[in-house]
Amino acid sequence: MDQQPPAAAAGPARLLLKGGTVLSLDPAVGNFDIADVLIEGTKIAAVEPNITAGSATLIDASNTIVMPGFVDTHRHMWEGQLRSILPNGLLPDYLQEIKGAAASAYRPDDAYVGDLISGLGALNAGVTTVLDWSHIGNSPAHTDAAIEGLRESGLRGVYAFGSGAGGSGNRFPQDIKRLRSRYFASDDQLLTLAMAAWADPAQWTLAREVGAPITLHVNGANQLAPLERWMGPDVTCIHCNNLTEAEWQLVARSGAHVSISCPIEMEMGHGVPPIQQALDHGIRPSLSVDVETGMPGDFFTQMRSVFTLQRMLAINRAHATGGAPPLLTVRAVVEFATIQGARDNHLDHKIGTLTPGKEADVILLRTDAVNVMPVNNAFGAIVLGMDTSNVDTVIVAGAVKKRAGQLVGVDLARVRRLAESSRDYIVSKTGWSRSIVDER
Repeated sequence: MDQQPPAAAAGPARLLLKGGTVLSLDPAVGNFDIADVLIEGTKIAAVEPNITAGSATLIDASNTIVMPGFVDTHRHMWEGQLRSILPNGLLPDYLQEIKGAAASAYRPDDAYVGDLISGLGALNAGVTTVLDWSHIGNSPAHTDAAIEGLRESGLRGVYAFGSGAGGSGNRFPQDIKRLRSRYFASDDQLLTLAMAAWADPAQWTLAREVGAPITLHVNGANQLAPLERWMGPDVTCIHCNNLTEAEWQLVARSGAHVSISCPIEMEMGHGVPPIQQALDHGIRPSLSVDVETGMPGDFFTQMRSVFTLQRMLAINRAHATGGAPPLLTVRAVVEFATIQGARDNHLDHKIGTLTPGKEADVILLRTDAVNVMPVNNAFGAIVLGMDTSNVDTVIVAGAVKKRAGQLVGVDLARVRRLAESSRDYIVSKTGWSRSIVDER
């Protein structure tokens, strides 16, 4: 029998998060061993100890870390029902099997399901914002369905419109004008627009015409060199594993951003994740899941990977040359996962810190769980000890999306049925094995 989902939140009201360890990540606000966070409507109203708000709904935040939600700057959410389906795959396997065979088989309903389940998984893991790099634009119906799945999940999302499988139905990039007027006429909403572009100045011109930031994959030397006059602060470069020194200087000089997908880049063979190169050039990167076909959708995996990799690279450099770059701190990595992600998604005026006046995208992480207790350093516990099981409460724009470890108002039985049905259809069309114990 299907279990009834927890009742949906009534909508933004007044919430008082009481007595937690508060990491605002805003130097002007500060961090607190014990403090409160008051939320009024969709906004953060106050962050300080001993707030009194008699009419507010009280959420006991004791034994939790209260902090901004994690911000993902690049995820192909349409692949949500294909989680772990390519666990041993390298990048050529992914391009052939997922970006090729699977994408060609996708119906609009499959794009909807992928975005929905990926969005719910993100919320469950405390990721409150994701840039959906949606290269499933096989037709306008596919893009519309992906947007609907993203919207239904309740996530804050940046929908990055991309191309898809070839054919007469593909309307990339011109259809971004329709998407802007139909779905993204206002930036004062949970979903905003970007363009998942190629290294094509004509696409960049169109993106700028409709006011959409540009996000592109860069994984080979000299891809950026022809784009020098087009680079700018509205551009986010993804991966960047094999950039030349001149290209790194171009990225830094132009004010462009860098998104690193550390675990998947190591697994699939993109090259060594360029965390040290970014830091060497004064660039603070953001973090991104990329694909769930071979890696999990949480940010604890992301933070641990980039923290340990940078330290290994820096210490190896010290052994080889006698001079070492500064070692990353756990606080810096938490900032990559929050405020830097907000900057790279062009949302730092809204989210990324617990600052009064910003949108209330807040997570509560349990510190009394056996995997982290007793907590001796809040940032260390987040980066080195926690996982999704510690995510107790998730709030997006003042609305509670997860409480006491359970998603709120979500019929998970329905979502599972949709995901399995979609997965089975795709598998039938691609000819992949139907057995889940066969290794791909």
